Amino acid sequence: MSSLIEQAALRLEQLRQTGVVLPEFDGAASTAEAAIKPSQPAAPVAGPQTGGDPGAQVPLSRRVELDLDALDAAGILTPHAPRSSMADEYRVIKRPLISNALNRGAAMVTHGNLIMITSALAGEGKTYTSVNLAMSIASELDHTVMLVDADVARPSVLRILGLPPGRGLLDVLEGKADVPSVLLRTNVDKLTILPSGTPHPRATELLASDAMTTLLDELATRYPDRIIIFDSPPLLLTTESRVLATHMGQIVVVVQAGRTAQSDLMHALSTIESCPVRMMMLNKARAGGPAGYGYGYGYGYGYGKSGAADAAEAGALAESGKPA
Repeated sequence: MSSLIEQAALRLEQLRQTGVVLPEFDGAASTAEAAIKPSQPAAPVAGPQTGGDPGAQVPLSRRVELDLDALDAAGILTPHAPRSSMADEYRVIKRPLISNALNRGAAMVTHGNLIMITSALAGEGKTYTSVNLAMSIASELDHTVMLVDADVARPSVLRILGLPPGRGLLDVLEGKADVPSVLLRTNVDKLTILPSGTPHPRATELLASDAMTTLLDELATRYPDRIIIFDSPPLLLTTESRVLATHMGQIVVVVQAGRTAQSDLMHALSTIESCPVRMMMLNKARAGGPAGYGYGYGYGYGYGKSGAADAAEAGALAESGKPA
């Protein structure tokens, strides 16, 4: 085929040199000449959400399998576990949080779907509460939930869930990854996880950066049905939690019954005065009689499985800024 095209082009050139005008062949000449010229590469087309990288593919979130039986045995709520007192307690806790997230509360809450779970000091049950609250919200019919391990100094969400460490929030803020590539989809249909990521010596500065503000604005507004739970460091032990608090619409302070000193709690609350909604949840409370709770939680923090007892009363008091 190529030899025929070359012969045709040569013959047309010979005719032109003799002065013969053959307009009906002009188009054919152009076609023949174009056919024997090296083809020019097409202009690159940027792939969607790839920063203009030609041919790049949009990264997909990785799917992970949670061992639901092991989590249930460890005191973590799971989607198909039988109804329990703890599950009912978390239903009470999540209802006002969801209402505020959807701006159905008494007042409009900016970024109400960004909810930070923290405590005054370590070991009071904040991570246990974060995971169970996320699991409880994931059982909702109309909402999805993202659980963010924002305790960048001592991340433990992945460990509690039986997952290996990996890239996450800090890698995104440093510009070394994007959210879809580090987000973990789970076998709990409406639950996704954003790990804390690679430890960084300037984690506080990363959390206070413009990149963090942009990321949180995007997370808060992209999916109106998504509620985002942040497991935060203790308020009195690190500066990261106070920086993170400035971005939140709601904050839940976990208080361990019989342990947290009132002075520590008052000091912790004073560091988050800028947040519009502050609630407290009493953890490890013991109910009277043989049906009482308080047996240990097996991941090393000593959390009580009754985590949410008396939470409704504590939450109501917390909204006024007064400790329970």
